[in-house]
Amino acid sequence: MTSVDAIVVGSGPNGLAAAVTLARAGLSVTVYERASTIGGGARTAELTLPGFHHDVGSAVHPMALASPFFSEFRLADRINLVVPELSYAQPLDGGRSGLAWRDLDRTADDLGRDGDAWRRLFAPLVDHVSSIADIAGATPLRVPSDPITLARLGLRVLEQGTPGWNSRFREEVAPALLTGVIAHSIQKLPSLAAAAAGLVLATHAHARGWPIPVGGSQAISDAMAADLRAHGGTIVTDTIIDSLAALPSSRVVLFDTSPRALEKLLGDAAPARYARTLQRFRYGNAIAKVDYALSGPVPWTDTRLNDAGTLHLGGYRAETAGGERAVAAGRLPRSPYVLVSQPSRYDSTRAPEGKHVLWAYTHVPHGSTADRSEAITDQIERFAPGFRDQILAVTPSSAADVAWSNPNYIGGDISAGDVNLTQLLRRPTVVDPWRTPVAGVYLCSSATSPGPGVHGLGGWNAARSALRHEFGITSMPNLAP
Repeated sequence: MTSVDAIVVGSGPNGLAAAVTLARAGLSVTVYERASTIGGGARTAELTLPGFHHDVGSAVHPMALASPFFSEFRLADRINLVVPELSYAQPLDGGRSGLAWRDLDRTADDLGRDGDAWRRLFAPLVDHVSSIADIAGATPLRVPSDPITLARLGLRVLEQGTPGWNSRFREEVAPALLTGVIAHSIQKLPSLAAAAAGLVLATHAHARGWPIPVGGSQAISDAMAADLRAHGGTIVTDTIIDSLAALPSSRVVLFDTSPRALEKLLGDAAPARYARTLQRFRYGNAIAKVDYALSGPVPWTDTRLNDAGTLHLGGYRAETAGGERAVAAGRLPRSPYVLVSQPSRYDSTRAPEGKHVLWAYTHVPHGSTADRSEAITDQIERFAPGFRDQILAVTPSSAADVAWSNPNYIGGDISAGDVNLTQLLRRPTVVDPWRTPVAGVYLCSSATSPGPGVHGLGGWNAARSALRHEFGITSMPNLAP
């Protein structure tokens, strides 16, 4: 192995974002990936039948148009992002549905007596969506550039993250629709951390939409890899790194790994206090996933759902919250909350002509080995009678399977660390959370600030910190094509 300026271990979205940033600054960069395919949580593969291309991790990308890194990288100019007009939906019994359109007024008009309440909730956030993106990607100690929007978001988080979360609404559809997006965080509901994440995601749904990449999530990873190689970087796959000593000499090493893995990799090189910090980092509950190959589109009772990029299946607010409380208590809920996307409706490359792929997962306790394919299928069938007749093949993944396929997902935790208030502020440390006390070593995964999601910010921030501290580079490189 030869010496380089920078090494990145792990080729997930954050690892690739770090590598691109370092290479654009003129450094020689090598990325090491344990798997045979790059991308980590942003990969696409044939998981069921030949010709059916499924997203291994994320399928829909709310941050693709909102992330400051992807804005600098100009992702939308590099790949084809389809943005559904109907960002997300919440099917309900009896053929009713809550519909979150990219148009806020259209959404409010569909919500009856709660329409004005929905508009008042989101209009001040949607009108300042750039500030919302800046707040969501900020580090804990950074002074916000728009404190008024931060205060407005904070007040709404206090409302929707506490037991008074129903006070705004008079009917059932609007709170059900909002609960579906708040539940993304795999937290007991209501909770402040889940409300914060949900309100940010819902704001992006109304302002810029939730894009689906043509070619699958792999297209995002491939675009970053192509840029890295174009600027002299190298990617080495099928290589397991189990210690610092296994790496060639370099001036800096960035790890797109979990804190648990980082502690093992550092070994005795880590000061005792920092090692304890990594050991204290907590991992949350998990997902169980099912990938379907279908003979046709999902036969939703409410045909308007055919246009939804994402669907949240959990019923009304009380039912969804009850299911999430069960998971938080270590139980499998009888009526699970299920996230569903059918990207083949927007991307003909994902399945043979006339056929479809369906991506779905539900929340389960940490480390669960349960196969939830029947529970997920039952929940889809509830809102789409006849769905079972469309199934050609099914590939289930338990939480334990998810953890095995991606070591960053400890116990099946796709957030790479519990998303509670403490770990939003200290992820895994407060001050410069990417820089470790070991000289030249940085952590750049979703376990760092600002947290989970395909946005590249953990890697971008880590690379910028490394450029300043290790190379004295304070003028950040241009990432545009």
